[in-house]
Amino acid sequence: MYDIADSPYGLLAWIILLPLAGAVFNGLLGSRLPKALVSTVASGTVGVAFLLSLHAVWTLAAGGVPEPGTGKTVYAGLIQHLMPWFSVGGLNVDFTFRLDVLSAVPLLLITGIGFLIHIFSIGYMAEEKAFWRYFTYLNFFVFAMLVLVLADSLVVLFLGWEGVGVASYLLIGFWYEDSEKASAGKKAFITNRVGDFAVLLGLFLLFLLAGTLDVTGLRDWASTLTEVQVASFGGLIALACLLLFVGCTGKSAQIPLYVWLPDAMAGPTPVSALIHAATMVTAGVYLIGRLSFLFALSPEVMTTIALVGGLTAFFAATIGVVQNDIKKVLAYSTVSQLGFMFLAVGVGSFFAGVFHLMTHAFFKALLFLGSGSVIHAMHHEQDIRKMGGLKAYMPITRWTFLIGCLAIAGVPFFSGFFSKDEILWYTLANEHLLGGVNLSWFLWFLALGTAFLTAFYMFRLYFLTFEGECRADAHTKEHLHESPLSMTLPLVVLAILAAFGGFAGIPPVLGKLVGVPNVLHDWLYTVVGPGEALFAYRFEGYGMAWLSMAAATAVGLGGIGLAYALYGKPSEVPAQLAAKAAWLHRVLDNKYYVDELYQATIVRAVRGLGHVCHRFIDVVVIDLLLVNMVAWSMGALGGAMRLFQSGNVQRYAAFVLFGLALFLYLML
Repeated sequence: MYDIADSPYGLLAWIILLPLAGAVFNGLLGSRLPKALVSTVASGTVGVAFLLSLHAVWTLAAGGVPEPGTGKTVYAGLIQHLMPWFSVGGLNVDFTFRLDVLSAVPLLLITGIGFLIHIFSIGYMAEEKAFWRYFTYLNFFVFAMLVLVLADSLVVLFLGWEGVGVASYLLIGFWYEDSEKASAGKKAFITNRVGDFAVLLGLFLLFLLAGTLDVTGLRDWASTLTEVQVASFGGLIALACLLLFVGCTGKSAQIPLYVWLPDAMAGPTPVSALIHAATMVTAGVYLIGRLSFLFALSPEVMTTIALVGGLTAFFAATIGVVQNDIKKVLAYSTVSQLGFMFLAVGVGSFFAGVFHLMTHAFFKALLFLGSGSVIHAMHHEQDIRKMGGLKAYMPITRWTFLIGCLAIAGVPFFSGFFSKDEILWYTLANEHLLGGVNLSWFLWFLALGTAFLTAFYMFRLYFLTFEGECRADAHTKEHLHESPLSMTLPLVVLAILAAFGGFAGIPPVLGKLVGVPNVLHDWLYTVVGPGEALFAYRFEGYGMAWLSMAAATAVGLGGIGLAYALYGKPSEVPAQLAAKAAWLHRVLDNKYYVDELYQATIVRAVRGLGHVCHRFIDVVVIDLLLVNMVAWSMGALGGAMRLFQSGNVQRYAAFVLFGLALFLYLML
């Protein structure tokens, strides 16, 4: 890889600090300010951060130079050193921020989509009493995620990593007066602490191996490793990567730490859009992409990531098929689509993982905000069985939501079609060995089945919500209306991105036909190229690529067709099928009883350990032996000594002389 020197750029800190300034301003003064000013400050700071981000990415793109011998363009990063943080034991950590071709993608998503979500929130949260507190948390969320993606040190990245955890806890449990919603916030926070502990262990191990936690330093260290060194350190590198991946399963809701994300729907709907599309859940995929040069050195860890991603994608999709809460359907959809992203990075296509992260941000933000528009019109009703026929009342919401469904279903040529096809192709084309077994075809069929289920449950959701007759009660029907402009305008912008955003990454099999390069892949080459170069295709030509694309298109259209057959018109067939397979429907409806399993095992074990600690350590060791026993002993000693207190001064003098004589005898 041809390296060029980073360039100084003085606006990176402003991109990060502007949302923080909005959070501080509204946090301190918002309760005494009018809502219009609160929302203007909150949205304005993110909007200006987006404009600065566009300028920064434009500056980054202008600095590209051709790489000798490859015909590729490489881009130097933009770097800003803010100040030292700490230095201990050879670890020097500075607040240094770095923008490169990889961080540019989430940077624009966080600030751009975050700005649209802020605008949408103005209308959605207009009646909320704690309006200022909501926007304070929202600004802080954006700030923490920006720290995460722009950090040049993994320690600073971890600071942002923990920041988004805190922000998600505050926003998921925003309506903390409701114990169920407060519990959902705690569940998200505690589940992520499990993964975060693994990340810390992974960072410790990386520092012991490389002597640095700066991303650039780690990349330089990895590039100098010889085959002998890789063989020697391979096990430890694999362990470090595996620990980091465990942390990613928490942040990005993969098996086994996915259970917090569906419950995160307890927060306001725009929060769900922000978490699912532009911030927290994409952090794990971003971390693996950022350290792709390390993960690529551990093929079995990569295959493990792909396997977990593929299983999570299919597992969550099966649950989404039977959900009736409009936000729960989208929540399990997010878990499933994140599985697709992990499948992509696990099979060595780091580009495809980032590409799907981008397209998913477009259509998932659109779908969540669209669901928020529906919930707003339905007076906070979320059961799709009580909806129907909303296209007559909410045409803008309906059409934009339909575009989101077409994109996520992978219908040609919407954005999801391109990114999903790339993932399926690389899954099939690269060899993925685990324990000597090649899992390529298994993972491909798993992804293909997930694509079918995705198209089915998303159009089940669409038909039950917008088509047919309205099943809402009379009072709700009377007040049904399209959402205000502050809510519909973000939907229109996101619908355009969901429809056309995929053209930035046209697969080579199509690009050759029309003479269009894969712009996004060429853009990301500087960062992901070294990792992807370690993987080789199993097939020559484009025959298998056409087969994979045709199969993906067929199953997507098949899922839509099945959804139309069952839910396009009123029918008793779905109820009859559910009755015939009652046990399966019950298992899916109860999400495979995973929460109950965790409650019966892990939660009960932790509570039991807490009970033992209380009864034995607190009550016996600390209270009885260390506190009460010491107090009792001192009391008893005082009582015994009191017997020698006669008030006779001559006797006291005799005791003193006796003690002194005994002391001198022992000493001499």
